[in-house]
Amino acid sequence: MEWVGAAVDRVDGRSKITGTATYSGDVNLAHMAHAVLVLSTIASGRITTIDSSEATRMPGVLAVITHLNSWKLPDQGRAGVNPPAGRVLTLLQDEAVYFDRQPVAVVVADSLDQAKAAAAHVKIGYAAQAPTLLFSQAKAGAHAPEKVNQESADSERGQIPADSFAGIQAVYTTPMQHHNPMEPHATVAQWQGDQLILYDTTQYVSGCRTTIAKTLGIPRDNVRVISPYVGGGFGCKGSTWAHVPLAAMAARQVARPVKLVLERPQMFGPVGGRPQTEQHLLIQADDGHRLTGTRHEVFSHTSMIEDFTEPSALQTRMLYGCDNVQTSHRLVRLSVGTPTFQRAPGEATGTFALESALDELAYRLNLDPLELRRRNEPPMDQDKRLPWSSRKLLECYSQGARAFGWSSRNPTPRSMTTGKLRVGLGMATATYPANRSPAAASAALTEDGLLIVKSGTQDLGTGTYTIMTQVAAQTMGFPLAQVRFELGDSRFPEAPVSGGSQSAASVTPAVQSAVAQLRRKLMELAAADQGSPVFGAPLEDIVIEEGAMGRRGEQRREPVAALLARTRTSHLEAEAATKPGAEKQRHSFHSFGAVFAEVHVDPELGVVRVARIVARYDVGRLLNAKTGRSQLLGGIVMGVGLALMEESVLDQRHGRIVNANLAEYHVPTHADIGIIDVDVIDDSDPYIDPLGARGIGEIGITGVGGAIGNAVHHATGVRVRDLPITLDKLLT
Repeated sequence: MEWVGAAVDRVDGRSKITGTATYSGDVNLAHMAHAVLVLSTIASGRITTIDSSEATRMPGVLAVITHLNSWKLPDQGRAGVNPPAGRVLTLLQDEAVYFDRQPVAVVVADSLDQAKAAAAHVKIGYAAQAPTLLFSQAKAGAHAPEKVNQESADSERGQIPADSFAGIQAVYTTPMQHHNPMEPHATVAQWQGDQLILYDTTQYVSGCRTTIAKTLGIPRDNVRVISPYVGGGFGCKGSTWAHVPLAAMAARQVARPVKLVLERPQMFGPVGGRPQTEQHLLIQADDGHRLTGTRHEVFSHTSMIEDFTEPSALQTRMLYGCDNVQTSHRLVRLSVGTPTFQRAPGEATGTFALESALDELAYRLNLDPLELRRRNEPPMDQDKRLPWSSRKLLECYSQGARAFGWSSRNPTPRSMTTGKLRVGLGMATATYPANRSPAAASAALTEDGLLIVKSGTQDLGTGTYTIMTQVAAQTMGFPLAQVRFELGDSRFPEAPVSGGSQSAASVTPAVQSAVAQLRRKLMELAAADQGSPVFGAPLEDIVIEEGAMGRRGEQRREPVAALLARTRTSHLEAEAATKPGAEKQRHSFHSFGAVFAEVHVDPELGVVRVARIVARYDVGRLLNAKTGRSQLLGGIVMGVGLALMEESVLDQRHGRIVNANLAEYHVPTHADIGIIDVDVIDDSDPYIDPLGARGIGEIGITGVGGAIGNAVHHATGVRVRDLPITLDKLLT
């Protein structure tokens, strides 16, 4: 059975829909206490007084922890700083306040209600300082980061011409955004002597383990992180934020397990979000419609305590053919919480700007926007001067345009209607790097023939459980029901963060290798057993199909469980570690896609509806047709939110996000989403990994903002360069 690529249902689906899946916030331990964060009400300054006497006297209260009585950590809690897993955190070590909603106290009580009630009675006095909140003013002091995703912050090849046949120069902006996964951040901390167990909702169990050990100044072997289920992450759970060590500190102080779950408003500030960007684009072309010069300058905000860069210009270095390209990234310090990765960090915002600018240039050239992109298809990655590992973007253009009906588009803005609504058709290119990191896995056979595979990776709802089960089953020759894949435990073989769309490409080679080694051991055991139908057979003549073993070309088969029972083999195991090879330096690894959008705009109200999105992707081999499509659909839905809705509104006086709730922070719902037609060019990447699969978690959001923005311009004639595209920007 060819399991890899099949549309297999999620193996963890039943546990999730029946409520038996245990998320971090569901963990209940004996004698467990509950903790609640007290957050600052100023954006800059220092704490002058703390009065916790009333809170301490309230029923059930076990402790009120502040900088006056907290565990004093190595280097004031910064010993674990190692981005992206270990961030600069504020851990009740001093009186300084750097942003609104900074943790300034932790209240621990017998019950959650008691902890919340007491937290409301902790009285904190501040000496406030004037915060830096105006991006436009702070931009004058912008600085360059040391690196951007391990690359230089700036790049330059060639020299941009002083003039050109045609060109556009414009500024595009994207707002602050915040993650809103269904599951907020949650941690349960339990000390067993000097051993710390953390049940944490994290995208990186191994990274969390290392960060916590260093932050608390304890041996790494004394920390275990468990995270079997994650209810969405999208980047915010890739780092270890302050609530995790604070839960551990609280558990030690009260000598009981402690559960700390963030409230929804607390998701806006202390656990990161997408930074706002201001992107300056210059694009030039000659009379043959070839790009002759591109400049992409990005300003994004960061916090007062740490640099985080939204790498919005990286795709501009490689996506299109152009000999003269300059890019730069600059950071603007604001009195806000440190930003972080949010699905497709950089590419989501960067493709909006780049693809909008290309659309504007196409109109300037009186050329079909799709044709402009085709004419500037690069022969190689000009930035890295490397050939592509695989690039099927032209096929994506062709298949997407045909399915969408792009050829029927009237190029004149405001020319197409349906009833009283204006119709707009727009398109854009999607792209995301194809990443792979070292990973390890173990495989073992139980005496009843069950294959158990383990790796310290995570499943954010992306289907990791399922695709790893498929790979293991196919490698061993077992049915899916005879395979169990386990993850989410830092005691398992180490795997990378589930971020950067790399888990599939990183962990599947390790799973495949570990199972292949175990399969060989099993065949050797069978070939040496006189009762086996393959006794004395060369290993290349042995087949395992549907969990039974036999000689190639012969009908007789014996279940693996029968072999194990007869030979009294109670345990057979193997472990493998894999990593990228020399091909990483010989090829440029990226995924690509073409996104086509149809919008309907009410000319009187300015309301925009996305009627249709057609997208085609080049992502290498698709490991699961069902979960893969789900991933891409989810990314596109997020792209609709990016384009039309999502915006964290910062109070410019006090530094607080004023719409820190799901009622006023708008995300797409079913009623906002029209027809979505996605498909892939299912062609294996020969260099990325043995299975030829590239990650697909993040490419789905890229290009969507640009395609929708370009469609809105086609419908209305109004070019909106500042996301989100709201009706007030169209009623001009």
